[in-house]
Amino acid sequence: MKQLQSRISIQSTSKMTIRWGIVSAGKICSDFVNAVNSYPQKGDQEIVAVAARDKTKADEFAKLHNIKKTFGSYEEMAKSGGIDVVYIGALNPYHFELAKLYLSNGKHVLCEKPLCMNTNQAAALIDLARNKKLFLMEAVWSRFSPAYEEMMKEIENGDIGEVKFLEANLGFFSESDRVNLKQLGGSAVLDVGVYVIQLAQLIFKDWPIKVDAFGNVNEDGVDYTETIILEYPGGKRAVLNTHTQLQLINNAIVYGTKSRITLKPPFHFPHKIIRSDGTVKEFKLHLSKIPYNFENSAGLVYEAMEVARCIREGLTESPRMTLAESLRLAVLETKVRNKLGVHFDCDDQ
Repeated sequence: MKQLQSRISIQSTSKMTIRWGIVSAGKICSDFVNAVNSYPQKGDQEIVAVAARDKTKADEFAKLHNIKKTFGSYEEMAKSGGIDVVYIGALNPYHFELAKLYLSNGKHVLCEKPLCMNTNQAAALIDLARNKKLFLMEAVWSRFSPAYEEMMKEIENGDIGEVKFLEANLGFFSESDRVNLKQLGGSAVLDVGVYVIQLAQLIFKDWPIKVDAFGNVNEDGVDYTETIILEYPGGKRAVLNTHTQLQLINNAIVYGTKSRITLKPPFHFPHKIIRSDGTVKEFKLHLSKIPYNFENSAGLVYEAMEVARCIREGLTESPRMTLAESLRLAVLETKVRNKLGVHFDCDDQ
């Protein structure tokens, strides 16, 4: 029944170019466009428009990336034709309203992580997408990494035995307001914590039976570090460390009863893993003439490929990053924030 609910008929795009609109003209949007445009095997995909609140920024972005159409408001692009799907790379507090805007105007949506600021927003957005029979996915690019595919193949083959323990660390020093200010949706768990939590969920494929979190909050009431401990049935455990004021080693180790797998830094999109037999496998990313803003951003193309595939096949969600999984992430992120006393105004709505 679930498969039937997630499949729709999209006659107009099944044999046509998938046309992307870009929502915001910031750094991550630039990396996403660069990754897609420079990928030799991207197939029939084209980035046709970009919108920003400041049209000058949209025009500059379009010139850099050779995009034909620009808009000086998000509403204008939402109401325009000729766009099948949008990528939302705006600041965290705007994800919910922007995704609602584009879904309400008949556009499929790929929205940067976190999908929303809290559980209630995520649930409402998912309900809207399902009611509209439109595609929606949280842009957890890790799930589409070739290194993750190799890791999951070894786990499912039983090469490391039964998985019992996961350790993951992700931390960067950031002076960015978007990470440190409450009004901009700053939060370590929302910025980098999503990556460690999603890995635990991918590995253990179950709701944790216990969630503990210990961390620190800055003067603005924003969490900048936490250690998250997730207990799963059968004595399985994930110990997850995040930081936005300290550079961590940024690796992840999956321990089984027979062996282990190590995702080398940056584990949230690694280009190297140490396999169960101790050998190292490398996954090279494609090159680009335009410099990237963030490490390994060329890998963003893989989530775009998945979105295009799903839309062509008439799916309203990806089986590799489902809406149910995004809702679980939102629940766990909200639980961690609550344990640390981090509260946003939208939590009261």
